[in-house]
Amino acid sequence: MFLAAQGNPTYSILLFAGMIVLMYFTILRPQKKQQQQRQEMMNGMKRGDRVITIGGLHGVIDEINNEDKTVTLDCEGVYLVFNANAIGKVLPRTEEAKVAAVPQTDATDETSKASEEETSVIAEDKTEEDK
Repeated sequence: MFLAAQGNPTYSILLFAGMIVLMYFTILRPQKKQQQQRQEMMNGMKRGDRVITIGGLHGVIDEINNEDKTVTLDCEGVYLVFNANAIGKVLPRTEEAKVAAVPQTDATDETSKASEEETSVIAEDKTEEDK
């Protein structure tokens, strides 16, 4: 196969061109799409958005400084300044709505229900003993 390609330079050129086209579609094109998506994400960030840094820290954007390319995150009262490139993911609004829509059960409600049940069981036991 390689001996035949050495005889005619057209085969070598076609093989080389085919490898370049294959490399473009498997490596360069997806990378370019990913860069474009990341740039759109960075341009779409605004105050109040929930983000995750590349280190896994979750926070809410408090301030964006375009001159220094920094982002100040509010992480439950702790304000941290990050380079804008350290933002790994901006959580979409729909994801926030799903989290907010999930009802959270309050531990005190469950505890009070359990204590009410125990009280009623104890009261029933006492009435049975009195009989």
